[in-house]
Amino acid sequence: MTGYGQVTANVDEANIVIEVKSLNSKFFDLTLRLPKKFTEKESEVRNLLTDKLERGKVSVSIDYQTKTGDEATQRYDEKLFVAHYAELKKLADKVMAGYDDLFQLALDAPGVKQTNAVEAIDPKEWEKITPLLKEAIDACNKFRETEGKVLGEKLESYIVNIQRGLDQVISIDAGRTDKIRAKLKENITAVLGTEGFDANRLEQEMIYYIEKLDIQEERVRLATHLSYFLKVMKEDNSNGKKLGFIAQEIGREINTIGSKANDAGMQKFVVEMKDELEKIKEQLNNVI
Repeated sequence: MTGYGQVTANVDEANIVIEVKSLNSKFFDLTLRLPKKFTEKESEVRNLLTDKLERGKVSVSIDYQTKTGDEATQRYDEKLFVAHYAELKKLADKVMAGYDDLFQLALDAPGVKQTNAVEAIDPKEWEKITPLLKEAIDACNKFRETEGKVLGEKLESYIVNIQRGLDQVISIDAGRTDKIRAKLKENITAVLGTEGFDANRLEQEMIYYIEKLDIQEERVRLATHLSYFLKVMKEDNSNGKKLGFIAQEIGREINTIGSKANDAGMQKFVVEMKDELEKIKEQLNNVI
């Protein structure tokens, strides 16, 4: 699920800004932007994130700026800059291009910019950042939990709508068997007349045919799956995949009911249940 957390703090002689963003993803995909001297802490940051966020396309940015005047002094390798600039001019002349961007390109060439900073991590500096990072992760996770609550309400409403559709199917099914039997007799009588068939044999064939249209088992299983979906959804641990499996089983029972319906009124509610199920599947892409 999507989430966002930001923490800004002034600690001793440093300004610290930490941002944690997360987007929907089936896997944990992390992008880190850390100050160079904190690079060795990447694995620690990753562990903190996986413990809390579990899944998603996650981006973490840590900006650490000291407020003292001992910042790194920027220097430039003039000889290297001139060499790069000259080579770029030669290339530009060959293709008759302008020189407008050559200065910046030469300035950004590897090795031209130099700094006297000592890129070494101070354990005390990292001790200041760690609790702030945890706070930003918690803020992002809280954002996701709030979104999850709204999503849970939507999923529950879709399940309730499917249950209503099932209730209508059950209501129709009560008289469906007699309706099918009467229709079959009416059609056969219209074709063969009352004396043109064996009534006992006809009754046996109708029983066999009607048994194939029986949806009692599907009704029971569908109701069980709907109840189980709501139960699993309210559990504390992550159950996105489990909910996906249950949704598949719900779809299986709805489709079977539709194939056995042989009734226009029942088919209408089958279509409505399928529509609600598609909404569930779409939303489950956002569930951990």
